[in-house]
Amino acid sequence: MSNPSTMSVALNREGKLTLYNGAVDIGQGSNTIMAQIAADALGLPVQEMRVVMGDTALTADAGKTSASRQTFISGKAAELAGRDLRAQILRLANAGEDARLELKDGELHVHDGVEVRSLDLAELPEDARGDVLCGSGTFDPPTSPLDGNGQGDPYATYGFAAQIAEVEVDLDLGTVKVLRMAAAHDVGRAVNPTLVEGQIHGGIAQGLGLALMEEYLPGRTENLHDYLIPTFGDMPEITSILVEDPEPLGPYGAKGVGEHSLIATAPAIFGGVYQATGLRLTGTPATPDRVRAALREAGIV
Repeated sequence: MSNPSTMSVALNREGKLTLYNGAVDIGQGSNTIMAQIAADALGLPVQEMRVVMGDTALTADAGKTSASRQTFISGKAAELAGRDLRAQILRLANAGEDARLELKDGELHVHDGVEVRSLDLAELPEDARGDVLCGSGTFDPPTSPLDGNGQGDPYATYGFAAQIAEVEVDLDLGTVKVLRMAAAHDVGRAVNPTLVEGQIHGGIAQGLGLALMEEYLPGRTENLHDYLIPTFGDMPEITSILVEDPEPLGPYGAKGVGEHSLIATAPAIFGGVYQATGLRLTGTPATPDRVRAALREAGIV
């Protein structure tokens, strides 16, 4: 299925730079990296970039924030938008590809070798958003539908991860305590390593909840008093290993890591329980009563 995203980067008469970003940031940090990618492609500092996010009157459709797609798809659209605006500026200034751009006191300067050309933005016509120059980019990953034998390319790229959990199992109480997690993730390229590590930590927190405590029971666990989620005290020590194997289609080689940090966590924890006790857990959440009952049924205690 088609899965596109469109971004635009624009300059107004006052020399203000704006990324019109339809990708909704739900805490994963897409606002930050979209600005980083677009600014890098344009050749101006990210500090100059303001972000308009998810405004249906001003931003184009960037698709849903799910499936670890925003970094890969919208990030590429942001890169293309930055490159488009840069190309327009260089044409107006009659400058070469290696020219350096500078915004200073509301003016745009193009440093081309020893020559500096200034563009008077106030003389350019405004569009409906009040901008005078605008670059846009659209990226739709190349895919193909599955054939009658289930063969094809439904996704343009894939994420890869490996996690190891060190756990402690109390045989008398049936409790499982995760002591340490090591998480290695192929992120293509870490546009912002701090945000990548934050996503890994967040995914592990969700995976720990899935493995050991989170369960929806209609009429019983319908609030955050009875529906248990991990707290600071439940989190293990986490070692994040960022594997950077550039993805040819991604922005500067980057791809997403949102789901991958969650998917591997519960299996790693259950693998640790098996190594510690010989018990194969097959259902989530592995609450103490279920672990204790399974240990007894297996004859381990």
